[in-house]
Amino acid sequence: MRAMASTDPTREFALDVVRRLKDAGFQALWAGGCVRDLLRGVAPKDYDVATDARPAQVRELFGRRRTVAVGESFGVILVVAPPGAGNVEVATFRNDLQYVDGRRPEGVVFSTPEEDARRRDFTINGMFYDPLTGDVLDYVGGQQDLEAGVVRAIGDAHARMSEDKLRMLRAVRFAAALGFTLDEATASAVWEMADSLSVVSAERIAQELKRMLVDRHRRRALELARELGLLPVVFPELRSMLAEGASAADEWQVTLEILERLDKPGFELAMAALLQAVAAAEESTAADVRQIAGTPRDICRRLRLSNREIEHVGWLLEHRHDLQHARSLPPAAVKPLLAHAYGRDLLTLSRAQREARGENLDDVEFCEDLLRRTPTAELDPPPLLGGNDLIQQGHQPGPQFQRILQAIREAQLNREITTRDEALRLAEALAESPP
Repeated sequence: MRAMASTDPTREFALDVVRRLKDAGFQALWAGGCVRDLLRGVAPKDYDVATDARPAQVRELFGRRRTVAVGESFGVILVVAPPGAGNVEVATFRNDLQYVDGRRPEGVVFSTPEEDARRRDFTINGMFYDPLTGDVLDYVGGQQDLEAGVVRAIGDAHARMSEDKLRMLRAVRFAAALGFTLDEATASAVWEMADSLSVVSAERIAQELKRMLVDRHRRRALELARELGLLPVVFPELRSMLAEGASAADEWQVTLEILERLDKPGFELAMAALLQAVAAAEESTAADVRQIAGTPRDICRRLRLSNREIEHVGWLLEHRHDLQHARSLPPAAVKPLLAHAYGRDLLTLSRAQREARGENLDDVEFCEDLLRRTPTAELDPPPLLGGNDLIQQGHQPGPQFQRILQAIREAQLNREITTRDEALRLAEALAESPP
C-alpha cells in the first residue's frame, strides 16, 4: 500500500477509533470502500470501521453523547468526530439473514471478519485493513480484482443482486468511475435482472444517479447502464430512443456528447443535460418546449428530488434554447437569463449543446463576454419603479400595472431609461396608450 499523508483529520480520527477499540480488547479494522481507495493510492473521503465489539459496547466505549445508533439493529453505530473531521461508522462483523424486499435483510447475526466480508457486494469492497499494523485481510480476492481492474460480485452474482437490487446500479457506477470492467458473471446477472431494479425506492436510485452524473466518467456510466438494460428501467421515457436502430438514436449520442463536455457539473446541470434528450424527443413530434417542459419535471418528481432540484433542472430545460440568438436579441431578453441564479449553468449547458452538435459558438461567446464585463448592478439593477409608485401617480391597480412595469423594466435593461424621472414619464405615456 502506498504511503498516505497523515494530515487528514478524518483519517486521524478513524485511526483513533481503531486504536481505542483495540486497546479495549476488541478486534477493529478499516473496512469497505476506504480500503479499496487506500490500495489504489487514493485518499478516502470517509472511513468505516468493522469490529467484533457489539453495538452496546461501542456506545459504552465512546460514550452515548458521542455516538448515534444509526442502525443499531444491524450493528451500526456512528461515532461523532471532533470539529474538522468526518464521523466514522462502526459496524459489528455480521451475517445478513434473508432478504425479502430486495433492499435489506430481515435481520443480522454477529459473526467473524470472513463471514462479514462474504456478505458484502463486490470483491473490491470486501477487504479489511489494519491501520496499526498495515495488514490487509482479503477473504474474497479483492486485491487481485483491484489489480486486474475488475468489478466482481462476491460469490454468486445473482444472489448478491437479488439481496439488494440497487447493487446493479452500483456495479455500473463503480466500473465507470474506476475505469474497470464488469466480470462476465456479474454483467450477466445485471442484464438478466435489470427489470427488477424497479422495486428499489426512487430515493435510493436518485442517490446513485447523483454520484454517477457528477463523476467525470458519467458518459461511460450511462453507456454501461444502457448496455445492461438498466437505463430504460430508470428512464422509461427514453426507451424508444435507446432501442437498437431507433431513429432518435442520434439524439442520444448528442446527449452523451453534451454530458461529456460538462466540466465538474453540479447534479442539477448534469441531470438537465441528460433529460434534454426527453425534451428533444418531445420536440421531434412538433410539441412546443414550453408545453413539454413538465415531462422532465415529472421525472424529477418521480425520483423524489427536492423542490429546489426540480426547479433548477426544470428552469434549465425550459430556457435551454433562449440564448440561441443572443446577439440579435435586446439586452432585456438576455440580461435576466444571465442574472438568474441558474444563469451560469444555462450558459454552460448552451455551450455544451452547441459543441456537441458542431454549431456556431458566437452567441454563447457573446453571452460569456457580456457576463464577464457587465457588473451585477447593471445586469440586474434594482427596478426604477414599483406598483406603489404607480398608485402614488394616481393610477388604479389593475391588469395594466403588470404591462406598464414590464415595459419600464425592459426599457431600463435596454438602457433606454436610467432614472426614476424617466421611468415616471414612460409610465404616464404607457398609461395613456391602449394595451
